[in-house]
Amino acid sequence: MSSSLALQPQAVSAPGKVFVAGGYLVLDRKYTALVFGLDARIHVEIEPIQTKSGVTLSEIIVRSPQFRDAAWEYGYRLTEGDGGIAVTQLRASHTSSLNKNPFIETALTYALTYISTLQSTPIPPSSISILADQAYYSNPGSPLSPSSRFLNFDVTLPDAHKTGLGSSAALVTAFTAAVLSYYLPKEAFDVDSEKGKSVLHNLSQASHCAAQGKVGSGFDIASAVYGSCLYRRFSPSLLSSLPAPGAASFAAQLRSLVEGDSWDVEIAKAKVKMPRGLRLVMCDVDCGSQTPGMVRTVLKWREQNPELADRIWGELQSGNEAFAAELTRLATEDSGEAGAEKFAKLKGIFEANRKLIREMSKESGVPIEPPQQTKLLDACSAVAGVVGGVVPGAGGYDAIVLLLEDKEEVIGELRKVVEGWKVDGHSEDGVTIGKVGILGVREDMVGVRREDVVIYREWITSS
Repeated sequence: MSSSLALQPQAVSAPGKVFVAGGYLVLDRKYTALVFGLDARIHVEIEPIQTKSGVTLSEIIVRSPQFRDAAWEYGYRLTEGDGGIAVTQLRASHTSSLNKNPFIETALTYALTYISTLQSTPIPPSSISILADQAYYSNPGSPLSPSSRFLNFDVTLPDAHKTGLGSSAALVTAFTAAVLSYYLPKEAFDVDSEKGKSVLHNLSQASHCAAQGKVGSGFDIASAVYGSCLYRRFSPSLLSSLPAPGAASFAAQLRSLVEGDSWDVEIAKAKVKMPRGLRLVMCDVDCGSQTPGMVRTVLKWREQNPELADRIWGELQSGNEAFAAELTRLATEDSGEAGAEKFAKLKGIFEANRKLIREMSKESGVPIEPPQQTKLLDACSAVAGVVGGVVPGAGGYDAIVLLLEDKEEVIGELRKVVEGWKVDGHSEDGVTIGKVGILGVREDMVGVRREDVVIYREWITSS
């Protein structure tokens, strides 16, 4: 291990995501999902903690300076029996309560444990700063300076209203990449290499699932690492045999899992392209869904109605494949067509997929595309230049995603519709969509990447 004096500040960012097709199908390895990365990113910067000569610390300080009271201090030590690195949150004082963050604590535990299997020298202390692009939160904020890309939200994290762009996966991915890039030499970990991305993907999947307390489909980590892609999930059994941190042989088994070839995940970047002249837009809906409960209900319905569910899922899979193929065709062929005529097939695929989603909503009793969102999507899709849209992922009352022609006049007309949006009357489920606004995001084909540490200076020095 290099001395702390030789360690240089590192910064990494990872994109958010939007699940355009395959929201429930992704839970089953028989099906694929179409995920687009977004240019809204979570950024992580890491640098040495300056200590007095002769003073040795085993402490890592993590801050999220855009929010009030968002700081976590961790002690760490190497455990016996190859149990890896034990990370313990420290109290600022004996009277203060612990403000726990399972995603940060677990990502730190897994990353430091992996590092400890590659190098035997002590891990020096460090200071880590986390910053999020504006689109992750609907809270109003203010910049520290006219040139700052980040906002001070001036609320605590529990009071921050997320817009559903996959912040936890982007955080775990960027955090893990930053820690590995900082503590390991480039020959051991290079986030720009295919091997480095594979290690990062596998390690981030393991820690993200552990932090969630369940083995998810992993599409959000995949898009955070690789950007826009067609995704087939890994087998959940891959992670089921991994011991808990601190248990005997956890470190060795984690390294074997991360570096091994047992991962059966399929991530196809080449099968997802954005045609020139088109872009994604997301409209934030001031409402929200409880995704885990919705997923459980849909899976229970599928188990009880296998014939009906398999028919719907099979047709949705065909529609999703047709959607990806048509995007690729439009991106690679010049048909000579223009406007509505050029995108007519794509528009038809959107409508067919939405019809299937509404059927699944009705049959399962889960508001995947609830009537309130149907009205909003129909109104947006009627705008000239809008090809179509869906309620992404698991559905519900979160933000909607639209595919449209990349023209100012189209955005302008769309803005008129959403800013004046109002649903008349009382809905049966008692849910009313509040204010609707266009998020400042679009698709991003690039996944995790290094950043210049200079862009975070004002936030790190002010915290």
